[in-house]
Amino acid sequence: MRRALGVLFVMFVGWVALGPRVASACDIEVKVIKGEKEAYQAGDQFMVSVKVVLTHRVCPEAINKTKFKMKGLKVMKATGWKQVSSVEYQRKLIVKVVDDSVGKLVLSAIRTCDKDGGVGTLTLAVMPKE
Repeated sequence: MRRALGVLFVMFVGWVALGPRVASACDIEVKVIKGEKEAYQAGDQFMVSVKVVLTHRVCPEAINKTKFKMKGLKVMKATGWKQVSSVEYQRKLIVKVVDDSVGKLVLSAIRTCDKDGGVGTLTLAVMPKE
């Protein structure tokens, strides 16, 4: 009985230490590549790169099914998706700040599929009002 409890304790400690991990089927990176600032205000424009890496190699959802969610921002122009390798896609967006009263500006790229999909988020500071 003591040995069984000892084994269970070791398994529990291992589970807590390693813990369940959230695994996404896509790694998504969203970053400013032109016009980067510490804080933004209404009217500012900048260029963003969105990179999607399909970590499971094959995805049942087309890359064009990637959705974008924004807070305080609007996409002014965008390139199409460019396939960089068999598992990597990139796209560039020109983004404009349309509402700087939202606290933080947010641009998220979201993919949903039966392999857990993925999310990449860019959060930017708003210039304080004087």
